[in-house]
Amino acid sequence: MGQAGMAEAAVRYLRSARATAAEPVEALPRPELRCVRGDERAPLDQREFRRVLGTFATGVTVVTAPATGTESSPAGFACQSFTSLSLDPPLVAFMVARTSTTWPRIARAGVFCVNILAADQAGLCRAFAASGTDKFAGVRYDAAPVSGSPRLADTAAWIDCTIHAVHPGGDHVIVVGRATALGPLEQNPPRSPLLFHRGHFTHLQP
Repeated sequence: MGQAGMAEAAVRYLRSARATAAEPVEALPRPELRCVRGDERAPLDQREFRRVLGTFATGVTVVTAPATGTESSPAGFACQSFTSLSLDPPLVAFMVARTSTTWPRIARAGVFCVNILAADQAGLCRAFAASGTDKFAGVRYDAAPVSGSPRLADTAAWIDCTIHAVHPGGDHVIVVGRATALGPLEQNPPRSPLLFHRGHFTHLQP
């Protein structure tokens, strides 16, 4: 359906909304979904895209999941692309590359825990960003109360989740989680979060 057809359908819908309750109400048509063709891609240099988006400061997290099946150790990876999504129901989201070898393990588990790193945990982030290593070697953690996912020690906060939905997002996957438990660890005063900005770790100034 073209733009003219959609406009006509919208007019019919508005007219029907003013009609009597006995008259049927015509639903608006669903938009056509299709893939973006190569010739429709914006002429953006990937390095420039990364540089500009790097001006947006983000928090730093480690997303973990329990071992499943024959796996001998839990799964986890460092993640900057984490965000709150909905208050009712309580939803969060993170994005992970399609090439990630950790994401399939989290998907199989069906649950995960988001560990929000504290300002002095940059080294922990680097460890979980590496591949081909035992990321949990020497790392203190306990089990999150609902999912059993690793809850890392001394983090600023944690959110225990079940996977609610998964959506495609270009070369990434958008994972939506429903929070089942959460909280800061027992800290007084609360720990300041670790931030990432322009390719470097930083933190809030006191």
